[in-house]
Amino acid sequence: MSDDLIFNVDLPDFEQQVIEASKQTPIMVDFWADWCAPCHAIAPHITKVVNDAAGEIRLAKVEVDEGENMKLAGRYRLRGFPTIILFHHGEELGRFSGARATHWIHEWLDKHLS
Repeated sequence: MSDDLIFNVDLPDFEQQVIEASKQTPIMVDFWADWCAPCHAIAPHITKVVNDAAGEIRLAKVEVDEGENMKLAGRYRLRGFPTIILFHHGEELGRFSGARATHWIHEWLDKHLS
């Protein structure tokens, strides 16, 4: 896992590492929980998509059960996990929930970043 492309983020650093950083490079945020089977199922797919993009997109991982991170889940009105939210230019461009295949995630990103 490249620290530049895929990184963990918590509530105190979310504004700087996600919202502000998305003004330079699109950032997908994976809101996940360790007890969540679909979260573990999608992880290799989103990792592959980010690695395939070769620096064109980054991935921030937020474990909702750690520290105050559940407040982020509340802020973004998440209804289930995993939820993936795409940020660019400081704004949310799209989101989806549940496990998806690699090709589906590529198409979703193309649709939102085109």
